[in-house]
Amino acid sequence: MSFRYGRQTPVFGGFDLTVDAPATVLLGPNGAGKSTLMGLAASHLRPAAGRVLFGRLRPDRRGLADYRRKVAWIPQHITPVPGLTVREQIAYAGWLKGMSRDAAWKASAVAVGRVGLEPLADRKSHQVSGGQLRRMGIAGALTHDSELILMDEPTAGLDPQQRQVFRDLVTELSESMHVLVSTHQTEDLSELYQQIVVLDRGTVRFQGTPADFHALAPATTAGARERVEAAYGRLVGQEI
Repeated sequence: MSFRYGRQTPVFGGFDLTVDAPATVLLGPNGAGKSTLMGLAASHLRPAAGRVLFGRLRPDRRGLADYRRKVAWIPQHITPVPGLTVREQIAYAGWLKGMSRDAAWKASAVAVGRVGLEPLADRKSHQVSGGQLRRMGIAGALTHDSELILMDEPTAGLDPQQRQVFRDLVTELSESMHVLVSTHQTEDLSELYQQIVVLDRGTVRFQGTPADFHALAPATTAGARERVEAAYGRLVGQEI
């Protein structure tokens, strides 16, 4: 796959990546191409050459609706819809994916419960916190039975308690669907994800298990966090 913005230097050229673990984290510094890759996977962007697939589904003219029903995208910033409550906006996400109004409304009640937003279901969506907005976005994806949820920098700006809620959500979601999370933060890798992909300057620097990733750190490195940072430092910003 290849992609560029306008006449700028290509973000990706001859890029190839297959992701199949229940929970995968996409690591990389700012500017590595993570958000662009997520936009391509979500069918928000289209490659200049090559293709994007989810199983046998392709986000082309004939298959776009089916692809988007199965692949949900939670961007960095969730925008509240003026006038809608939290539950109404969650149901609206299902309706946008082709569900009937009644089916989306019924499914939204279950989705609200899964992300722990029942106390806020009737609050206006613009009156909730950033962490609650992200959970609302995830609930919208659950409403239409997504099989893959793409999350772009979902923990940015969250406090420790909100990050714990996110960790619990990822663990639960990965039991019934695929989750792909992009971030430049290296916490909780072993606990949350079965696969790690490190992206830098549009190139995959590493793809493997957390154990393989940790093995990149020098044997003398002490502490789990230090090993992660040492392994990450060996990969990012270097030609390998």
